[in-house]
Amino acid sequence: MRWITLFSLLLAAAGAQAQDDEFRVYTEHPRLILTSQRLRLLKRERERESQRWRQFELLVKGSANLPEPGFALALYFAVSDDNAAGKRAVEWALGKADDLRQLALVYDWCQPVMSPQQSTALAAKIRRELSEKPAADGLLARRDRLLALIATSDDPKHPEEATLSDFVGQWWRRGFSRSLADGGTLPQLSDVYPLLEILHAVRDNLRIDLREDALGYFAHLPTYLIAANYPAPYRAPENEFRVPVYLGSGQPDLQRAALARAAGLSMVAYDNNGLENQFLQGWLIQDRFLMMTPFGAPYEFLWANPYQPGLSYYQLPLVFHDPNSGALFVRSGWDEDADWFGLYAGEAELFHDGHVTVVNQGASGSSAPKPLNLGDSSVVLGRTPFQFSMEGGAILVIGLKPRQKYLVETDDEEMREVSTDRAGTFVLRYPAGRVAGIRVHEES
Repeated sequence: MRWITLFSLLLAAAGAQAQDDEFRVYTEHPRLILTSQRLRLLKRERERESQRWRQFELLVKGSANLPEPGFALALYFAVSDDNAAGKRAVEWALGKADDLRQLALVYDWCQPVMSPQQSTALAAKIRRELSEKPAADGLLARRDRLLALIATSDDPKHPEEATLSDFVGQWWRRGFSRSLADGGTLPQLSDVYPLLEILHAVRDNLRIDLREDALGYFAHLPTYLIAANYPAPYRAPENEFRVPVYLGSGQPDLQRAALARAAGLSMVAYDNNGLENQFLQGWLIQDRFLMMTPFGAPYEFLWANPYQPGLSYYQLPLVFHDPNSGALFVRSGWDEDADWFGLYAGEAELFHDGHVTVVNQGASGSSAPKPLNLGDSSVVLGRTPFQFSMEGGAILVIGLKPRQKYLVETDDEEMREVSTDRAGTFVLRYPAGRVAGIRVHEES
């Protein structure tokens, strides 16, 4: 009864908090990302001519082919007060461009350089895009519409209130955040970036921390942003990239890799006091991964904070397991020549000697599987009933039925019942050096 009462109180508190939320935008331009604190940091980086600023400036002044010209030119203007760059951004936005997110950033960041007629015209164009484009439900489309709505919320009657209330109350709290919390949705690393832009925009303008609706997901998100990368970096002409896990074969997508890094940098900026984020900062801040490409350099300059101390990610566990989504990533060590095993979105992969091999879970199981040893951990793919020998550490049994109960017999121990996660995995942990046989079968 005490637990029921406590749960009821928590629900009541959450409901009261939701009722107290304000969905009107009162902030001045710039409203999106460029808070006064972030602008001070970026202007300081320009004054000290940091490497990130010099690279960004070289690309803009050198008329490089910028994949996101509205975003890049508007950011350059906001930091440098270079009117020519700001006018280029406005001209781009008033032209044939239809990227709603970039239109919103130009409108928000370039107000000082726009004439009243240009400001009115761009706001009207953004509103047309909002009304004429189908209201897609994907994360990127939701992000774009949110930024556009907040950027153009200049009417003192606050017509944005109803839409923002629906965004937070319906789409986020009753839909997307619940799917994050129960593991039904696990965004790829590159898709975490638009999620972070949503978090920043809502907190900066509505003073609502959306993480509170999916605390478990956001608690392990910084570690996920580290663990879900292959050990060996990809050496591109401009810089090295951490490569996030991807399905199937083929070459790494460096734009996805850039967005994954931007997501990590943005996560640290959102909460630089969080312990997990300090490990993430230690992972990100190495100069050889500093993004120098026309696509990545604006994100690198915008989000990186070289003054933020980081902790060594070598202190993190070598096993990442999210029982809600079933995501599993195991490393033999933190060196770049380490072996790595990943189970993500139903696909199992082994990274060894610089190559990725997709593991056929359906055909590989046997009644006497040989564990795959990765440092102090072992991955076992069996077909019930099966048995195997182990030598302590974490035993990760994969390829079973999702959300199913199994019985485990370990030598010299009582039989125990375990349950698999959404992906058909369960984890056993034994003291180091413990040698024993293990037998697994389904509960009858």
